[in-house]
Amino acid sequence: MTIDQTRDHFNQLQRLLALEMKAEAAQLARRLQNLSAKAAERSGQTLLDLTPREDAGTLGGRVLITLGRRQTGRPLPWHRLTVGTPVQLSASESNKVWRGIVSGVSTLTIQVAVEEFPTGAPFRLDVATDDVGQRRMAEALHTAAISYQPTLANLRAVLLGQTAPRTAAPQPITPYNPKLNEAQQVAVAHALAAHEVAIIHGPPGTGKTTAVVELIQQAVARGEKVLACAPSNLAVDNMLERLVAQRVKVVRVGHPARVTAELRQHTLDLMVENHYDVQLARKMHREAHQLFAKVGHWTRSKPLPGEKRNMREEGKALLAEAKELEKMAVERILDAADVICATTTGISEEILGSRIFDMAIIDEAGQGIEPAAWIAILRAGKLVLAGDHCQLPPTVISEEAQRHGLGVSLLERLMNLWDGRMSHRLEVQYRMHEQIMAFSSRMFYDGSQVADSTVRDHLLVDLPHVQREPLTETAVTFIDTAGAGYDEEKEEDGFSRFNLDEAKLAVAQVQTLLAAGVLPEEIALISPYAAQVRLLREMLGAGEEAAVEVNSVDGFQGREKEVIIVSLVRANQAGEIGFLADTRRMNVALTRARRKLIIIGDSATITAHPFYNELVVYLEQIEAYHSVWEWA
Repeated sequence: MTIDQTRDHFNQLQRLLALEMKAEAAQLARRLQNLSAKAAERSGQTLLDLTPREDAGTLGGRVLITLGRRQTGRPLPWHRLTVGTPVQLSASESNKVWRGIVSGVSTLTIQVAVEEFPTGAPFRLDVATDDVGQRRMAEALHTAAISYQPTLANLRAVLLGQTAPRTAAPQPITPYNPKLNEAQQVAVAHALAAHEVAIIHGPPGTGKTTAVVELIQQAVARGEKVLACAPSNLAVDNMLERLVAQRVKVVRVGHPARVTAELRQHTLDLMVENHYDVQLARKMHREAHQLFAKVGHWTRSKPLPGEKRNMREEGKALLAEAKELEKMAVERILDAADVICATTTGISEEILGSRIFDMAIIDEAGQGIEPAAWIAILRAGKLVLAGDHCQLPPTVISEEAQRHGLGVSLLERLMNLWDGRMSHRLEVQYRMHEQIMAFSSRMFYDGSQVADSTVRDHLLVDLPHVQREPLTETAVTFIDTAGAGYDEEKEEDGFSRFNLDEAKLAVAQVQTLLAAGVLPEEIALISPYAAQVRLLREMLGAGEEAAVEVNSVDGFQGREKEVIIVSLVRANQAGEIGFLADTRRMNVALTRARRKLIIIGDSATITAHPFYNELVVYLEQIEAYHSVWEWA
């Protein structure tokens, strides 16, 4: 690849990123201006009719406002807003808009961090574009294209396929985590031995993040500084929580509202706020403002010549010294840390300056677009990507950008570019019963996955509080609705689909499980369709059933429950399955359950696709297939 080809690669990414930014802005404008309020709320990216629920708190100088429905006790509808989501809050009584960050979510309320207390309730809350993150991605691509810095140039050459990745002979490690299996140890050893790039390929349930944390500990023990990143705040906080538990010296960079409440004490903002030098700087600020106030409100006899000027100069000097103390506090905290944690787009030059890290690690790398990865790469002596390109890819709104490859993560591109030569796949999984695991293993991982003995045969009935009944005695159940007239429907004012009869059947399975003693918090209902998610939440209503989690498949990536009920929705005579054809989404859906997986769908519709035909054959082989008429 020539210099011109290198620049073409980054120019193309810049163009695709610009298309995506434009599509995000257009989507927001359409939702605000063209969609009806109810349709906007059904999209999962808007909440309506919100009022302040309690007195506001503060967080790092921001105002925290908790919002809920006007009718106390009424739950919020299903939505896609999570901790760290950028939002805009608008008042129905004015055109005033406040930008903020979601800092907390519950069934009844949502908490938002804003710069000032909003007025004019009721409020509307909408997902907003991340302008800062977009700017950082664009700047990173520009720098990556033109930089001649030797370390970056070598890394770039490997990432663009100009030179082959190099590695030293891997040395066996003495793991900090005694439970690390052989495949995890080998993956960590190879990542440590790599000169430029390594990949830890972690299929569902294989302890990928456990291996990542071990890698970080091993690197720190060698005296290295590590930048630990991920595309989402949830994934970053997952690493942060484990590193804190291992007493690693770690600092979380980013807006503290984006961090779960339990971990906020480890954010740079709060650590700086509590630093001795900053406490002294606050005192200097107060003294300086007292001097300025005194100059402006002189009440004694006429001041001596030059006295006011001297007081002003003294106040300015105090503020300058206070600013320097605050800056020094930030530097000292960052310098003392062995690991800096941040989202890829949360890496800030204003905070980190020109720091270069011995190793940059991007966890869940398959979920982020390539431009975001380059923000971390610019600061890396070596890059380690951890993730699974066989699960959900990055979310891309622009159809043109998707068509030209923006939805291909750097992880997936490198797996294809070097045919997996820099990758080590983890093989032992610690989540699923063997029958839940087996189909995914065969279709996506060459049948290489092995269920650990601790989970291989575990069932719901093995839990002490669960009674014996047909659903609790087996690991997998498929309920085929073919021929029963369970037809899908499209929303009148929206784009999603739902299936009322299938939803009723799913709720009936929840009721059976609860009656058998399964706890509500051990069950999740998931569906690829937002309309079905909303319908299921409404049908579960109040009481014990309302404690059962209902979410989209996308919203459940990286998570697990004892029981997962999957509602496929699609049922039509044409055999159209829509985005069920993205089998990576179904890989996620089928691998969230620990002890029980229930799939509800219309075999006559879904088996038009080869993947689902294989799935139904497998379900028949393990005697998990049942007709809906058995439940009639």
